[in-house]
Amino acid sequence: MDKLESYRDIIEQILREHAAIPFSYGEITQSVIIDAARNHFLLFNEGWQNQHRVHGNVVHVEIRTGKIWIHYDGIEDGITHKLVAMGVPKEDIVLAFHAPEIRQYTGYALA
Repeated sequence: MDKLESYRDIIEQILREHAAIPFSYGEITQSVIIDAARNHFLLFNEGWQNQHRVHGNVVHVEIRTGKIWIHYDGIEDGITHKLVAMGVPKEDIVLAFHAPEIRQYTGYALA
């Protein structure tokens, strides 16, 4: 299995595991949305909590230029730590939610 296919599988596994955790409140479902042709991966919440609509992105990850770009990470412990724990080297992870001039201080890839 090549590196990109391995990264796709790891990302999908992490997102599906997180989506399987039931909410302890509200009528909220989590969906994993994958655009395999363009290498985008989303974890998405939808539903109701009391009288309030819940609808939004929890995680957005993209594989770009052989690296995993984390555009948004709303997981409590963060997807980054899970990626590293599953064998993805830090130099292959871009914390895209940080400005480019800040990334040099994160310990992860610049771009």
